[in-house]
Amino acid sequence: QVQLAESGGGLVQPGGSLRLSCAASGFTLNDYTIGWFRQAPGKGREGVSCISAGTTYYSDSVKGRFTIARDNAKNTLYLQMNDLKPEDTASYYCAAVDLFVGSRCSSWLEYDYWGQGTQVTVSS
Repeated sequence: QVQLAESGGGLVQPGGSLRLSCAASGFTLNDYTIGWFRQAPGKGREGVSCISAGTTYYSDSVKGRFTIARDNAKNTLYLQMNDLKPEDTASYYCAAVDLFVGSRCSSWLEYDYWGQGTQVTVSS
């Protein structure tokens, strides 16, 4: 059974950092397309970052500030978020699909499996 469990969210001041984790079970991360998405109240789901085989994607809004990483030994996906801004406030979700979809990994429509989400609030 494929399961994803996010952690690491919280309240942080502007300019601060957080690292989100997504522990995967029931499958091997390295064999899947995996990604981070976020959704703020009243807004649609936004692709933040994803990995699909040799392709890594970052949205323009986070490029240079966020880093996606995968620890195959721990079967865990991470999102290191630096220089956080109030507009980064959202619920963050990890997602997976057992296909390599390349640059389409930025679209939430490509994914079959989702975690429950973790809240990130950036506020002074």
